[in-house]
Amino acid sequence: MLNLDRLRTLYAVARHGSVSAAADGLHVTTSAVSQQLAKLERETGQQLLAKNGRGVRLTDAGRLLADHASRILSQVELAQADLEAQRGQAVGELVLGAFPTAARGLFPTALARLREEHPQLRAHLREMEPDESIPAVVRGDVDLAVVLDWYNKPLPVPDGLVKAPLLDDVADVAMPASHPLADRSVVDLEEFAGDEWVSWPKGEFCHDWLMLTLRGAGIEPRICHMAEEHHTQLALIAAGLGVAVAPRLGRGPIPSGVRVVPVRHTMRRHIYAAWRADADRRPSIRAAVEVLRATAVELGAAEEGEPGPS
Repeated sequence: MLNLDRLRTLYAVARHGSVSAAADGLHVTTSAVSQQLAKLERETGQQLLAKNGRGVRLTDAGRLLADHASRILSQVELAQADLEAQRGQAVGELVLGAFPTAARGLFPTALARLREEHPQLRAHLREMEPDESIPAVVRGDVDLAVVLDWYNKPLPVPDGLVKAPLLDDVADVAMPASHPLADRSVVDLEEFAGDEWVSWPKGEFCHDWLMLTLRGAGIEPRICHMAEEHHTQLALIAAGLGVAVAPRLGRGPIPSGVRVVPVRHTMRRHIYAAWRADADRRPSIRAAVEVLRATAVELGAAEEGEPGPS
């Protein structure tokens, strides 16, 4: 009889490409992974891993069994979903991934509500960017991810995932208080053609969106600084070091020395939840989506027409 946990470990090595990466994905030590694989080799009577330089690779038998493990684990997911659906209650563990501003602006209220309404459900949040969380959902490391795309740049979602809209998040332009446009009630992007910009790091989805959007407005972007966190971007702007796009969700208090002004042609981020289709019947998934939607509606009502503090 093949052990399910050991099959999951082998599949993690195949998926992540190394023992150490599999250990990180499974939240166990590398020695625990090695022990599980050694036991699996004894159970099957086959060599599943072979040395490859400083690392390891799957043997032909290892790849064959990993392929079967993928299908077995998917069937287990379906069985769990069906059993949970039959019981009709949101119970057990639920791992949620969210990009930073959603983790900060949406999840504290949503998680508290989820715990109150479904006390037998143990939800765990992991802060991660969409380019991490979507693959994690596909792999089964995360049950549901809250991700984003922009009105003019959709985020590709792989086959086998289901998604549901949560809210649209308006983005304004943040600038130093001394900026010539700081006292305006509304601005056009084209008016910032001569400005230096603070951006998200190169290679990130939002950085690519910013380049696309500025060039679409006839601006060749001059990126002077890159920062992951909006709070860091705003601190740079407060020091007079550029302008930036500032989404409203999770923005928090605006630092002194920064002004935030709406854009005439509204820039919006579409924020939605995504999960595996084979988990669609799980009451815990439905409960999380319902709570996230309710929280998003409240946030949207609070922010309607508000550019935020300036």
